[in-house]
Amino acid sequence: MADLYLKALESERRKLWAECRLKGLARDTPERLRIVELDKLLAEHKAKKAKA
Repeated sequence: MADLYLKALESERRKLWAECRLKGLARDTPERLRIVELDKLLAEHKAKKAKA
């Protein structure tokens, strides 16, 4: 079964990363901070999935 939560996180991260690259946004912008938060959520989800 597809992991929709994981796909949604990865999709949002890709969209934000593309936007940041296009606009040349600095590290402390809300978009870049959200990418860091998404990375943390992805790592936690993958770790939980690996345990199960």
